[in-house]
Amino acid sequence: MTIVYEKLMALEVPPAEQSYGAKDCILYALGIGLGHDPMNENELAFVYEKNLKVLPTMGTVLGHPGFWARERDTGIDWLKIVNGEQGITLHRPLAAKGTVVGRLRIVEVIDKGPGKGALVLSERKVTDKATGEPIATVTQTTFCRGDGGFGGPPRQAPEPHPIPSRAPDALCDLATRPEAALIYRLSGDLNPLHAEPAVAKQAGYPRPIMHGLGNFGIAGHAVLRTFCGYDPHKLVAFACRFSAPVFPGETLRTEMWHDGKIVSFRSRVVERDVIAVNNGRAELRL
Repeated sequence: MTIVYEKLMALEVPPAEQSYGAKDCILYALGIGLGHDPMNENELAFVYEKNLKVLPTMGTVLGHPGFWARERDTGIDWLKIVNGEQGITLHRPLAAKGTVVGRLRIVEVIDKGPGKGALVLSERKVTDKATGEPIATVTQTTFCRGDGGFGGPPRQAPEPHPIPSRAPDALCDLATRPEAALIYRLSGDLNPLHAEPAVAKQAGYPRPIMHGLGNFGIAGHAVLRTFCGYDPHKLVAFACRFSAPVFPGETLRTEMWHDGKIVSFRSRVVERDVIAVNNGRAELRL
């Protein structure tokens, strides 16, 4: 099984239609850890149907195409893929219910060389089914650890967002639950890497790991709490690079630098002092 550049670039993934409601929004919020403190009414607003708010990062799971790297003829060794980078731009605040359509396209495939893996850059446009209006643009870089050296044309990977050299302006510690990955996967990412111990070990991990998108949502929660006062309308765009796995039950400390409408960030696993989320960039609506 080997990637064929032209074939993967031409891959057609059928549009994904999804109807969602309050239960889906609440389940997503629970999956990234909101609701730990039953007396925290700021978090309650995202996990209780009364006057429900929707986390901006939930846009990454709407109109999701499924596990296309495994389900379609891609040539990718799906057991060895991880989420390398993720981004979302919100064209309007997310509603608490609706029907959306997600359309995925492969933007580029980068061969890093034998033993170094490959990068698959994709983009998903999420639109309102009834009106066709854009809701969000979701970008992703999939790191295919077992697929380098397939002979793709030379390409340069995009430069990551730089982290300021000064001390962080703010810190936010958010703990994850031991069952966090099992809850988060119910929002659409059913990769067994996050549930089955045998699959995790086959992929080179001692136990199931958190979803990259789950860590993405946790970092989003940190920015939303620290700089947006839990107002989801104030977060316009959010992107980061994943640099190390997180195991359910660990604590993520998000370090943030505030410069006007831009917040740079990274998240560190407190228990192991490892940076798991890096080169983060959030854009705020001032």
